[in-house]
Amino acid sequence: MKRTKECKWYQFCPIKRYYEKGLINVEWVRDYCHGTKKCVRYIMEERGEPHPDWMMPDGTLDLNLRLTIRDF
Repeated sequence: MKRTKECKWYQFCPIKRYYEKGLINVEWVRDYCHGTKKCVRYIMEERGEPHPDWMMPDGTLDLNLRLTIRDF
């Protein structure tokens, strides 16, 4: 896999926290945050468009993560 630099939003992104807490698989971070797949969250952030914290990098909404946000 061709690696790129870390996403500029990674340190502030809830995906990082979800990964660190073991709530999502490493593939999300590897493929989107440090990889070459285009992240919908990144695109929306760059456009200034609001998006929920429980939105995954591919644009899907993970309602299970929505329930865990209160713990952050």
